[in-house]
Amino acid sequence: MLGHRGVPNRFGRLGSLVETFLPWTGALVVVLLLCAALRRSAAAAAAAVLSAVVWATTFGGTLVDKRADGGNITVVTHNVREDNPDPAGTARAVAAADADVVALQELNGTATAAYRKAMDGHYAHRSVQGTVGLWSRYPITDSAPLDIAPWPRALRATVRTPHGPVAVYAVHLPSVRLSPAGFGTRARDSAALRLAAALHDEPLPRVVVVGDLNGTVGDRGLSPVTSRLRSAQAESGAGFGFSWPAAHPVARIDEILLRGITPRAAWNLPATGSDHLPVMAALRL
Repeated sequence: MLGHRGVPNRFGRLGSLVETFLPWTGALVVVLLLCAALRRSAAAAAAAVLSAVVWATTFGGTLVDKRADGGNITVVTHNVREDNPDPAGTARAVAAADADVVALQELNGTATAAYRKAMDGHYAHRSVQGTVGLWSRYPITDSAPLDIAPWPRALRATVRTPHGPVAVYAVHLPSVRLSPAGFGTRARDSAALRLAAALHDEPLPRVVVVGDLNGTVGDRGLSPVTSRLRSAQAESGAGFGFSWPAAHPVARIDEILLRGITPRAAWNLPATGSDHLPVMAALRL
């Protein structure tokens, strides 16, 4: 738990794999406590209690409800799943959250029309670039694809809010795979480096990055991006906010990241026809 940064990434990206599921080390602490009780060993109990203290120190603050009032703009991000059996229903569920800005990922050719039809009834402004889309109550300008992968899966746009312009990056980083060769994050990490370069050159002081990162903020492979931004869920959520897979979430890979903006509250929305949960946040500009 304390030495995860020392786990090397050179061999099968093992360090990234450990950091993706690091909160689940708490389950191992429970096993240690049970074993100590069965052995009736004071030394084993002390080791287990020490592990529990380390886990609580590391993750205890995450379990505290940090949600507060005071937001003046709301944002939703949702990976809608390419083969979603009910795109129209998913779009209606997301629109029902009544957010000011919505970013959707994994739009495909046949379903995009259904998302447009359902979302356009709630939002006056839209930009779809490849497999990602952005809907907003406020004008969207300067929208363009963001070159982070061999195919379009990210965009950058300016949203003209009543509180000033905000640069919005709607992104879907490449997927990762666990195989005998290790944790396959190379394409994702390369895309994260290109995204980080775009963020470095971003002229607007207020930035929102929303989307499916295919990794957690604790994964060192995403640090070029996450080290520059604040996580709305980490700072203003209640609990770990795991968003994937929707049926039994084990990791928070759908994020709302900020620069120059204060998060006030963050939470997951109910499941849709996707294998991801939608994530919503109230922000203070």
